[in-house]
Amino acid sequence: MINVSNLSFAYGQKAVLRNISLELKGGNIYGLLGENGVGKTTLLTLLCGLKKPQQGTIDTDGRNPYDRQPSLLAEQFYLPDEVSPAHSKAEVFGLETGKLWPSFDQAKYLQILSEFEVDATQRMDTMSSGQLKKTWIAFALACNARHYFMDEPTNGLDIPSKAQFRSAITKYTAEDSVVVISTHQVRDLENIIDPVIILDKEAVLMNASLEKISRKLFFDYGSEIHADALYLERTPGGTVQVYPNATGEESKVNLEALFNAVHAHKDIIKNLGL
Repeated sequence: MINVSNLSFAYGQKAVLRNISLELKGGNIYGLLGENGVGKTTLLTLLCGLKKPQQGTIDTDGRNPYDRQPSLLAEQFYLPDEVSPAHSKAEVFGLETGKLWPSFDQAKYLQILSEFEVDATQRMDTMSSGQLKKTWIAFALACNARHYFMDEPTNGLDIPSKAQFRSAITKYTAEDSVVVISTHQVRDLENIIDPVIILDKEAVLMNASLEKISRKLFFDYGSEIHADALYLERTPGGTVQVYPNATGEESKVNLEALFNAVHAHKDIIKNLGL
């Protein structure tokens, strides 16, 4: 479990995060959403210990990630948006770099590369950006970490590769893992992320499970316009509307519509307890 308490961080005089508090439980794939510049990447790098909180604390299984204790480093993996090409074949990269993670599994790495349709004998510095990204994702999952922090992992992937990524994340992460995925491409990950964290300027607008969101908000895909709609988008087959759930009826959460509704009606969302 990861507990974030009253976390604040600024770049010079520009505050990015202010008094952020979160609880991240094992067994969940968290979707970290937010507009550009609200601090998604900053939060990820704080969570994995690459940055030091200026105020507040982060507790990961009883340890401070900024202390960079080897025991914790062996249990976590941070995948940045932009990955570097190693000057070696993918299979050799696994054998050499995997030694840094005690639980790294070379056979699993090669298996995921095969599922990603990546040639393990190809040099990483000759790969396309998409193939390189998939190689790093395969390596990350083969580390068998307990905590994953992924920044825009589907950037640069084509449509089939995005499906491969979704399958791999659900198949190759442990049941007790904490996985936090930052993304702008909510449709790429709509079927795997739960709960949802939405960041705003310096604050957390929402940290809720899909089940809780569905209890509080109704997602209507019909054609009749609802008077209390917090967000409405016309589609070829009708509309997508979001409004307070007064009946308790279940509906399928549309993450893109949710994000727009939350940003347009922050006070209403907070009053709903989301």
